[in-house]
Amino acid sequence: MKITTFGRQVEVTEDLKILFEKKLGKLDKFFRDDADCNVTLRERKNGRKVLEVTITTGNTLFRAETEEETFQNALDKAVSTIERQIRKNKTRLEKRLRESAFDRDFSAFEEPVEEEGEFDIRVKSFSFKPMSAEEAILQMNLLGHEFFVFENDKTGEVNVVYKRHAKRYGLIVPD
Repeated sequence: MKITTFGRQVEVTEDLKILFEKKLGKLDKFFRDDADCNVTLRERKNGRKVLEVTITTGNTLFRAETEEETFQNALDKAVSTIERQIRKNKTRLEKRLRESAFDRDFSAFEEPVEEEGEFDIRVKSFSFKPMSAEEAILQMNLLGHEFFVFENDKTGEVNVVYKRHAKRYGLIVPD
């Protein structure tokens, strides 16, 4: 797994890079060699450390964002979160993603947009592949998001799945 570390107004020391290689290396057993891992570090005004880990393998994303007193503690928490996501969804991942899910590149990035008016708007851009609503729900759960935008593999239209109450989901389709 290739690990890339970013620091947002935080210096990334060699000691931290070595620690990330060691701790995240434990996750190699779950991923193919082409997996990419992005680690983003930042510090809040109150001094707490925020660590975001995003692992991309084919078209599947695993993400954990943690806030702790130190980056080491945040990393431990993030690694256990990703391991839990993998174990929880292991059978679904094997059934749905083994055959053709790793064909195309899937990458996401965040870009802050200049503040206009009273709202601070962040724009997220990503490429997506055609998938079923069930696969989109799996991706949404792996990312820990409340909704997920995808291209419906049957209709070719852009759809949105979202979480409802009591482990139920909704699907938004255009008219």
